[in-house]
Amino acid sequence: MDSAWLPRRLTPGQLEERRLQAAAWFRQGRLTQAEIARRLDVSEAAVSHWRARWRHGGDRQLWARPRRPRAGRLSETQWQQVLRILRRGAVVAEFDTEQWTLKRIARVIERRFGVRYHPRSLARPLHARGWSAHRPAPRAKERDDALVAAWLKRDWPAVKKALAARGGRLPAWTKRVTRFGPG
Repeated sequence: MDSAWLPRRLTPGQLEERRLQAAAWFRQGRLTQAEIARRLDVSEAAVSHWRARWRHGGDRQLWARPRRPRAGRLSETQWQQVLRILRRGAVVAEFDTEQWTLKRIARVIERRFGVRYHPRSLARPLHARGWSAHRPAPRAKERDDALVAAWLKRDWPAVKKALAARGGRLPAWTKRVTRFGPG
């Protein structure tokens, strides 16, 4: 016995046709929801949901809903403009700090081009264009790099020797880190 070929994905029109067939059987009142589910190859929960919608507003409630067009996306030229804005810095783009976050980038894109992106969906297109968002290493505002370098050169070797002489373990931050992957 040949089984009928069924597509993997039904079109919105085919899905609507299936729901309207269920509505016709609802009107006749001869089949149970379980039987309708078996005949249409759907779950009983789906038939129950359709029946509730149908009772509320008739066949019209089972019609395919018009699809909203996807939000517009940026052209390659617009992406290049976004990258120029990012290179100029966040402060120039009217933010308080120089840190670029995906939320801030999404805000800039919406302001400049009127196109909405969810912040999480920006990482991939930005990365594809050679831009990755990195968080700056937290540093104290009072930090004096020259003083730190001098301490490391003058005092740290003596501290290290004293720890080794006592048999003490060196702090983990002093150990050399092995990097994996591109670096």
